[in-house]
This record gives sequence, structure tokens and C-alpha cells, in this order.
Amino acid sequence: MKLNIAVLGGDGIGPEVIAQAVKCLQAVEENFGHDFTFTNGLIGAAAIEKTGSPIPEETIALCKNSDATLFGAIGTPEYDNDPMAKVRPEDGLLYLRKELDLFTNIRPIKAFPALIKNSPLKRNIITGTDLVIYRELVSGMYFGEKSLSEDGTIATDLCRYTEDEISRVAHMAFKAAKKRKGKLTLVDKAHALETSRLWRKVVTNIAESYPEVEFTCMYLDHASMSILLEPSSFDVILASNMIGDILSAQCNVLIGSAGLLPSASIGAEHAMFEPIHGSYPQAKDKNIANPVAAIFSAALLLEHFGLQEEFNAIVSAVHKSFMKNIVTIDIMGSTKYGTSSVGDFIARNIVDADDNLNINDENIGLGKSTII
Repeated sequence: MKLNIAVLGGDGIGPEVIAQAVKCLQAVEENFGHDFTFTNGLIGAAAIEKTGSPIPEETIALCKNSDATLFGAIGTPEYDNDPMAKVRPEDGLLYLRKELDLFTNIRPIKAFPALIKNSPLKRNIITGTDLVIYRELVSGMYFGEKSLSEDGTIATDLCRYTEDEISRVAHMAFKAAKKRKGKLTLVDKAHALETSRLWRKVVTNIAESYPEVEFTCMYLDHASMSILLEPSSFDVILASNMIGDILSAQCNVLIGSAGLLPSASIGAEHAMFEPIHGSYPQAKDKNIANPVAAIFSAALLLEHFGLQEEFNAIVSAVHKSFMKNIVTIDIMGSTKYGTSSVGDFIARNIVDADDNLNINDENIGLGKSTII
């Protein structure tokens, strides 16, 4: 297969971890006979420094003309600590999502047996956790009208949703649930927010078209507690943009490291794949950042194009790194392995199916988390 891939390293540890993801895709290219072309683009603070814009027109054009985008991370303390900044790195990512109409964000959360000891939750609670969050990504409060009074004392952020915006992500989530464990939970604030009441009405009506899926609604307050008390009870979680963002961040904690979780952002014509750990500026250029989330994101990119064997090869190689304790400091507490050496090991162990470790639902299972 021939793929043109836009590579947006972004800020902080983004370029470092994405370099390892590209390294693994190049190993797939070599071992499986594909033809991947990688083209770098600017986004975030790095783009502001060079162009004045967090998302240059050249980057938008690059992503629109590519088969997929591989994205690293965004944000720096310089902007995070300045509430009066007129332009922010995050604006670039939000604008890109809107321009590509990446309306669904898919975040699989899997507890790997070899790493359960790293979770802050008890083993009996975290064991068996395998859920996926379907988050609406291009509407809601993040994209609504914003205002600030002239004296800077009153601010508003409009949260707006249409039935069409809700239904298109809801259908994707229900289709995923059909192919997983057959359970879907809508998380909202319908007791307090009009937009959540619209979500509940629209999704409840759609649920009638999927009788094989067990559908429930849950307030965000209850869901936040239940995810920590009984995460294995969830299968597919459906949520609006901000609520999905909150729940995804909370789920980072479940498996013991934010450096392990990938995501896929999908639209009708475009797709982007990114780790969800953020820019982690404290670790920039120290060769300690965990590249696994970025590498898993590259695996999801392959799965998106139907390259299941290649996806399995990457996941198997990552699993081998876990089993041999070739991991970064966030997994072991102290380790001699850095970002690049972990990436090198995983890339070297990407081989064809005959040499793969046995992959099954008990030890891997990421493949069934994305229905694209």
C-alpha cells in the first residue's frame, strides 16, 4: 500500500515520540513491502515562533492532501501561564480538527497484564479493563461563541450542538459497541444542561435502531466515580466534546501511565492519529518520554487502512518490550532505557505474522477497540 502521511511533531515531547512512531512505520514499510511517504509540518508553539500562526496554511494544505496525519503534542508553559495571550498553540489543533472535520475522537483504554502493577487502582479493580471513549470533537463549548467584557470581568463560552452533530458520532459509537461487548453508555449532564438534554433525546432515539446494544445514560458525576470503582463495567462510552475530554484525561490514570494511550480522530474524508499525553515540557529533549502512545497511534493509523497484520506486528513488538522491561522511566520508576532506545527495540521487533508473539484478547485487544 502507498500512503502519504503528514507528520506534525508539535511542541514539547511531541517531536521526540513521533520520531519513534515514524521509525516503527518505516519498519512496517520495510517488512511488509509498503510505500510510505512522510512530510513534516508545523503546528502549535513551534509554528507560532516561525510563522506567527499556530496552524499555517501550508500545514492545513499538507493535511488535506495527505492520506492521514500523525500528530505529536501541543502547548508550552510560555502560553499556558499567560491568560492574556492573544494566540495560543491549542488554537492550531482546534482549527485543524474543524478544517478536517474530524468529528469523532476514539480513545481505547486497555489494561495490559504486564503493567497492571503500575496502576494506582487495586489489581482486582483494574484487571479486565477494556473500554473505548467516543468523543464528539468539532463542536460544543470549545468551538462555541466566546466573549469577554471590556473590563475583563465577565466571560462567556457558548456550548452549542445540533442533532446532526450528535447523531453522526452516536452512530459510529453504536456500530463499535455492536462489534465489541454490546454495551454503550452516554455520559452527560442532562440534569443541568440543555445541550445534554438534546444529546440524551437524540441518542435515545438512535438506540432504538441498535436493539442488540445495551444502552444506558449516566451523569458525569456518577460516571467519574464508576470509572475508578469499576472500570471493567464499561464498554463504549459516548460523550460530548468537553465531557469526553474530562473522562479521557481521567482514564489516563487507570493504566498507570499517560504515555500508553493512543487516539484516532476520524472524519468523513480525513483522519488523524495522536497520543493523548500532552506536550510534557518538563521532559523535552531529556530522552525520557514514553513513545508507546505515539507508536500505538501509528498502529491505529495502519488499522484504519485495513492493515491488520501490520497493526498486530506493532502491538506485538510493544508487548514484547513490556515483557522484557524495555520501557521508559514512567513504567519502571528507574530504567536505563530512553525514548529512542525503546523506539529502536520496538522497531527492530516489528516482523511478519509468522514471528509475532501470540496476540489474544487477554493480553492485547487494542484491535477491537477501533471500529473505523
